[in-house]
Parts: sequence; structure tokens; C-alpha cells
Amino acid sequence: MAAAARLFIRGAHSTLAMSGVGTGKQSSLLTLSAGCSSRLKAQRHVAHFTFQPDPPTTEYGATQKMNLFQSITSALDNTLASDPTAVIFGEDVAFGGVFRCTVGLRDKYGKDRVFNTPLCEQGIVGFGIGAATAGATAIAEIQFADYIFPAFDQIVNEAAKYRYRSGNLFDCGNLTIRAPWGCVGHGSLYHSQSPEAFFAHCPGIKVVIPRSPLQAKGLLLSCIADNNPCLFFEPKILYRAAVEQVPVDSYTIPLSQAEVLQEGSDLTLVAWGTQIHVLKEVANMAQEKLGVSCEVIDLRTILPWDTETVCKVTAAAPAVTSAAVV
Repeated sequence: MAAAARLFIRGAHSTLAMSGVGTGKQSSLLTLSAGCSSRLKAQRHVAHFTFQPDPPTTEYGATQKMNLFQSITSALDNTLASDPTAVIFGEDVAFGGVFRCTVGLRDKYGKDRVFNTPLCEQGIVGFGIGAATAGATAIAEIQFADYIFPAFDQIVNEAAKYRYRSGNLFDCGNLTIRAPWGCVGHGSLYHSQSPEAFFAHCPGIKVVIPRSPLQAKGLLLSCIADNNPCLFFEPKILYRAAVEQVPVDSYTIPLSQAEVLQEGSDLTLVAWGTQIHVLKEVANMAQEKLGVSCEVIDLRTILPWDTETVCKVTAAAPAVTSAAVV
């Protein structure tokens, strides 16, 4: 290792010398790096899509303008108010969390119901399984979806199989695991991942990803009420960028029910989360520039996914699934 380090340093010195370092000339290598840095800074906050809010609705009562993280807070607030067994726990959730999704909840409901955990994802999910099995409504937060992997065994080998292995004597269906998901353009490799595919083939759990604040609140409340452990991934690029009218009171949106957002006759585009807004723009471009009529479907629930809706609408048109990597 030391030899490799020395070789690397020698190589770096050689490169810098050839670039003009120490000769009074400007280094082309450093100039290139500065140029790249300048372009990256200019593009850092440029979204590759435009958020398209859902049409306002009064179906669920009075509404209020909320961004996505506020809609999550509202859902958690509704749950804590109506369910005395509900507890929220995770890294830094007591002071509001890094994305402020639990802000004010500890002060309102007490430190026994909203509390921090050690930095141990396996322990967070393991604790959640135990709490749910004992009868609590357990809502765990993994600070970033990228860090859910240490808890993978607890999710797929324990939570998903608890009911089966006990012959339905016990279950942890009251467990919901939340996690910020996807990239924001400057999170690098450990704050940008979309790990839903790792869980999409595991029977015994449900995997849900919303596209908007309205959807986020209704789907999260459905996950919390569902009698199966659920993974709820929240597109963090939409936490503040997505704003729309959201019902103040509790409401649910059915799980495993896809939504056809745009009718079309030539091609079906299937996506979830942030990628929905990308595909809406793609569908409009295809129509305007190519005369191709595209149908757009938001899958919403990744597992178990709505095969009936997707297969029904794609019977007359080929389907394209968009990997939600953004």
C-alpha cells in the first residue's frame, strides 16, 4: 500500500510538472479543473425537469399550500394525534431531521414518542420490528436511502418474513420505514441512490414512492395504516421544489393502484417518483415533434405493483418503463 501511494504521488508530481507547475506558466491541468468547477457550480441547482402539481381537489376537505416535506410532517402529525401507540424514531428526528420532516413533533407529542436513535440502521429497523410486534405503530426513519443497506437483513429476512415464520401468530405489519430517496444534483454517491429495486422482489413488504406532496401524504398514511411492513421512499429533490394544495386532515390513497396521468394510443410510459415529471415532458415532446401519442402511468406502489392497470392500457400499445434513478 505504501509503495502504491509513493507511485501515485510520483505520478502526480510528474503530471503537474508537465502542466507547467514551477515554471511560471499557468497549469493547463489546473485551468481545466477550474473550468469544470465553474460549469458544475453553474449547473448545480439546475433541475432537469419541471414539477407539475396535481389539479386541486376538495375531495378530502380543506387544503393548504404545502411542499413535500411539509406534507410528510402533516401526515406524521395526523398519525400521532389519532394513534396513541404511534412512535417516530431515527437519527436526528427529535430536532426535526436533516430535511425537517419531523420538525416540531417532539415538542408537541413528547420525547417518548418522537426520539433519536444511535447511528445504526440495522438497530433502527430491528427496534421498529420489535415495537411493531409489541403493538405499537412504529415509524422509522433512515436518514438517507443510501444508508438502508446495513438494515437489509432486518428488512428482507425479519420484517418481511415475520408473519410467515410464526404461522401468522405474530407480525410487524405496523412498521413503516421512511427514507429520503434519489438525487438532488450534488449529493454524490452516498446521498443520491434509488435502492427500490433491491426490495422490489421481496414478498412480505410493500414499496411506495410518491410523485408530489398530495400523493406523499395520502400514500404515507396508507402505508402507516396498512397491515404489512412498508418502505416509503421520499424524492428529496421534491422536498422544497414541489408545492401544491394538500388536504389538512387525514386521507388515504390506495396502495398497489397505479394512476393513468395522461391518455395515449401509441406508447405507454411507466415510471414513479421524480421521473414522472420527466416523462410528462417527454410525452409532450413526442407528441409535438413526432406526432406520437404517449400514455403516462405513475406506478406509485413498486411492490406489489398494479399489473392490471399497466397490462390493460398497454394491450394496444408497447410499454416503456423508466428507471427512476433521479
